[in-house]
Amino acid sequence: MNSQFGLANAWSQGDIVTKSVALLLLSMSLASWIVIIIKTLDLIKYKKISGAAEAFWYSPDFASGLTKLGLDPGNPFRQLALEGREATLHHLNTQAQLHNSLDMSDWVTRALRNAIDEFTAKLQSGLAILASVGSTAPFVGLFGTVWGIYHALLSIGAAGQATIDKVAGPIGESLIMTALGLAVAIPAVLGYNALVRGNKGVLQKLNRFAHDLHAYFVTGARVGTGGLTNVVPMKKPNI
Repeated sequence: MNSQFGLANAWSQGDIVTKSVALLLLSMSLASWIVIIIKTLDLIKYKKISGAAEAFWYSPDFASGLTKLGLDPGNPFRQLALEGREATLHHLNTQAQLHNSLDMSDWVTRALRNAIDEFTAKLQSGLAILASVGSTAPFVGLFGTVWGIYHALLSIGAAGQATIDKVAGPIGESLIMTALGLAVAIPAVLGYNALVRGNKGVLQKLNRFAHDLHAYFVTGARVGTGGLTNVVPMKKPNI
């Protein structure tokens, strides 16, 4: 026997506004879950990559270090190493240009910072969707609740009596919209907070790697090695 209450009845009895609000909440939920799943998979990948980045410093030379970082063009640690190398070579091999007013340290810092900024923007893409869903979904659900209660009161007024059996159903169906709004918002907020924390951990490791790369390209040794490193220092190529 079909129940006169519940989601199915609320949908069948709802007007165009109620159904539009329900569809909007559904689309917001799907969007947030898609972002959460995709960004979580990316975060897991980057954490694995960051764990393997330490092997770079135990390579016999720079080329071998790049090989240990892998060939994935989406590897931010590999891209950082490449950007630092290109900036160093460019500074060594060009003369009489505006950037020569910067010393080697400032020039490499600029290149590494630009690479980190680009990766940060990529890492944080999609988080705005979660923030928007988390902040607006409860109000969308509340709008659906207010609209449903309004129509329930109109029906009660038209019937001329407000017995419990006539009030409980319409009011309960209206409150379902509030519950749906919260059901959409809570995962979005939790997912946003978890991804922000995860992203911060990856960026901390990337910044630490960039700091070591900067010291390597400028001085030939990694920070904290006391001038000793297994990576062959970069030399000015013959031109």
